[in-house]
Amino acid sequence: MYDVIIIGGGPAGLTAAAYCLRKRLEVLLIAPDLGGKANYRMHLAGLEGFEHITGEEIVRKFRGQLQYLDFARIRGMAAKIEAHADESFETFTVFTEEGNRYHTRALILATGVMPLRLHVPDEEMLLGRGLSYSAVSHAPLFWERETAVVGSGDLALRSAAELALVASRVVLVAPEGLPDHPLKRKLTGQQNVTILEKHHVTHIHGNGYVHAISVRSPEGSEQEIPVSGVFGELGFRPLSDLVQGLVELNAEGYVVIDDRCRTSRPGIFAAGDVTDTYAEQVLIATGEGAKAALAAYDYLLYY
Repeated sequence: MYDVIIIGGGPAGLTAAAYCLRKRLEVLLIAPDLGGKANYRMHLAGLEGFEHITGEEIVRKFRGQLQYLDFARIRGMAAKIEAHADESFETFTVFTEEGNRYHTRALILATGVMPLRLHVPDEEMLLGRGLSYSAVSHAPLFWERETAVVGSGDLALRSAAELALVASRVVLVAPEGLPDHPLKRKLTGQQNVTILEKHHVTHIHGNGYVHAISVRSPEGSEQEIPVSGVFGELGFRPLSDLVQGLVELNAEGYVVIDDRCRTSRPGIFAAGDVTDTYAEQVLIATGEGAKAALAAYDYLLYY
């Protein structure tokens, strides 16, 4: 029986594991890899002294801590979670895709999200080479560059508005059209923003790095638009299926947590992008991972 099982090896899961180990808890981390989205190069500006920190640096530091401390880790995927009554507390069993099962007194879910893909040629090849799924993370890198945002919802509007502050040009391609929104009205009046409603991106072009997109109009004509950055802002799918029916999820499927990363079910905590916490940022995820670990430790004190 473990004290804590952590599912997910991204920034939130790694931090949670490190903090649980510092508290001398018996920890099992179940993850297919270490790093998650932080394995893609991301620069987080605006820290003390205008320091720039990449996700790779953070992952490397926590990976080093975990290797030094020598803890249990399973390289695989969790498939199912069951809760069991145990006097005044519940215990949990995590089943992996390989058919193994592990028991724990507390659980931290840090499975993250998956961005909705554009499903166009060369998308995978150009990811991280001009193609991003997060303007929140990468917009500052495109100072005075030509960019495109693909999406039809609030997220796309927000991303286009952020890019318009730094990029020389922003082309907002909205396949489903745009809702009546204050940001739409603001963007319509900006000289460096072009809005293409009911248009579809059919191809991302690149020779090592993004240099253009092909866009098809409602009438069927196509044009090639030169850009050095493409932001797919169709939304995210939270990887919360494991706890569906166990804890409260919001309408979008994100795990609802309180200010201590506690879910609606005692003993289950959640951290990082899979939760309804604001902003998908590496440093926010690491902070939430630390908070979840400390909250789990406090919970176990009463066990």
